[in-house]
Amino acid sequence: MKYRVKILALVLVVLLISIIIFMKIFSSNKEIEILSDNENFFGVTFSRKYAEELGLDWKEVYLAILDDLKVKQIRLPIYWDDIEKEKGVYIYDDYDYLINEGNKRNIEFIISVGWRLPRWPECHSPAWTNQEKIVDIQDQVLLMLERTINRYKNNESIISWQLENEPFLDFFGICPPSDEEFFKKELALLRSLDGRPVMVSGPGELNMWRKEAKYGDIFGTTMYRVVWNRWLGYTLYPIPPSFYRFKAWLVKIPPEKRIIAELQAEPWVPQGKIVHLSKNEADYSFSLERFKSNLIYAKKTQFNKAYLWGAEWWYWQYLHGNQDFWELARKLF
Repeated sequence: MKYRVKILALVLVVLLISIIIFMKIFSSNKEIEILSDNENFFGVTFSRKYAEELGLDWKEVYLAILDDLKVKQIRLPIYWDDIEKEKGVYIYDDYDYLINEGNKRNIEFIISVGWRLPRWPECHSPAWTNQEKIVDIQDQVLLMLERTINRYKNNESIISWQLENEPFLDFFGICPPSDEEFFKKELALLRSLDGRPVMVSGPGELNMWRKEAKYGDIFGTTMYRVVWNRWLGYTLYPIPPSFYRFKAWLVKIPPEKRIIAELQAEPWVPQGKIVHLSKNEADYSFSLERFKSNLIYAKKTQFNKAYLWGAEWWYWQYLHGNQDFWELARKLF
C-alpha cells in the first residue's frame, strides 16, 4: 500500500511538472508569435514635450526610437504651445527636425493637430491665451491649424491627420467643455486644405463612439488595461478584446478603419511624476508581464494598428538601469 501511495504521489508530481512546463512553452510560443508577426501593426506615439519633462534629450530619445528600435509608424503631436509661444509668431524648427528625420527613414506619420492633444494637460494652449475669451481662442486655433496643415501637407510621409485628441471627452484634462460646432469648423478647414484621411479618437470604455464615427475617416481608440482612481485604487478592466470590436460594429466603423491610437505601455500615475514611482508602485499597472499581455490583448482586438504609449519612459528606464522594456520593444519592432 505504501509503495502504491508513493508511486501515485510521484505520478502526480511528474504530471504537475509536465503541466507547468507545457504552460511555459505555450506562453513562450505565444510571446514569440506576438513578437514576430507584427508587420505594420505596432507603432508608437512620440511626444517631444514629454521626453523633455522626463529630463531627457528629446532628439536622443527620438533617434533611438528610429535607429535602435527601428519603429516605422509614429503618431506625432504638434503642440500649439510649442509652435506659437508668442502670439502670431510661429516657430516649427523642432517639428521640421522630427518629420525630416522620419522622412530619411521612411517613417509613416499620423500628425496630431489642434488644441487638445496627447499628454497632460490635454489642452496645450500657449500662456498668452490665458487672458483671452473662448471665442477668440477658437479663432486663434483655426489660424494655427491652417498654418500647420499648409506647412506639412505636401509631405508624403504623413498618412493621416488626427484632429484633436478625444475631442468629446469632457471629464479628463484641463480643458473647456467640448464644442461639437467648433469641431465641425476645424474639420471643414482641415478638409479644405488637404485630402488625406482624418482620424478622430475616443476613450476605449467611457463613451459609445457615435460622434467620433460620424466625423472621422479613421477611428482611434485609447486602450488602457489597468487604471487608477481614488475610490477603487488600481483596477484591471474586466472586458474581453471583443468588446472593442462590438462597439465599433455598433457604430458601423469598418475593420480597416479601426486603430488603437493609444495602447497602454507605461504605468498609470496616480499623482506626481512617473519618474518618482517606485518599481513596486509602477508594477501595479505596468510590469514587463503586463507589457506582453497588453500586446497580445491588442492583437486579439483585430483592429488595424496599435500605437504604443510610453516609448519615452522605456528609454528613461533604460538609462536608469532597467533595460527590460526597451529590449522587449526592440524585439517587437
